[in-house]
Amino acid sequence: MAETASFPPVDGHPRVVIGISGPARRSITHRLIQLGLHLCGADTRYIRPGSTVEPWQLDGLVLSGGTHIHPDRYGQQPEVIARYDQQRDETDWELMELAHRTSLPVLGICRGAQFINIYRAGTLCQDVTPLRVHTRHRPLLLPMQTVRVVRGSRLATALGAHNLGANRIHSQAIKRLGRQLQAVALDNDGFVQGIEHRGQHWLLGVQWHPEYLLYHPLHRRLFRQLVAAAQTFRNERTQKSRV
Repeated sequence: MAETASFPPVDGHPRVVIGISGPARRSITHRLIQLGLHLCGADTRYIRPGSTVEPWQLDGLVLSGGTHIHPDRYGQQPEVIARYDQQRDETDWELMELAHRTSLPVLGICRGAQFINIYRAGTLCQDVTPLRVHTRHRPLLLPMQTVRVVRGSRLATALGAHNLGANRIHSQAIKRLGRQLQAVALDNDGFVQGIEHRGQHWLLGVQWHPEYLLYHPLHRRLFRQLVAAAQTFRNERTQKSRV
């Protein structure tokens, strides 16, 4: 079942609705994403595994973090001991199909960025811990890892910066890039920290967790840019329906 959180309209205009895809049980992570979107003027709809979503119900989508994606999705066998949620994998796949058909704006966070890459036929490194050279791989909730963003990218425009501090909770990373995707942010070991679509589709993924950094204006900009893209998407859909 999907749950919708609604807030008063802004300046008399209906608020866009952003779906947040996550596990069966919501955590603080998903409530922080909801808060970030609310602060930027959006309503939210929480999408649990097995939920069905109609195209007209969403103006944008967040694929949130969580369990590892099953390696079957990218042609590998499990190499690490991990929790998997294959029903969630299937639901996220269906949501990406919807986004592909309609150009629905999508922000992928951590697992969500990895899922975007897998949907576009990319692969993952299942454990980056032994591969790090310049940094130790340990969880960082505070923005203590350096991320370099490609100038002129959609991500750089969204953030308004080319270097930033970010947190790090993941143990996997993007390996082979998926079709029509480009790497637009790297950490000090060269692991991909940001991806985006090469074309016009507002399809963007970050490996860090901006929802834990809402106190930082730079990271809030990611949610603001998604809401702006969702508003454009809604306006264009409304215009097409009137033709």
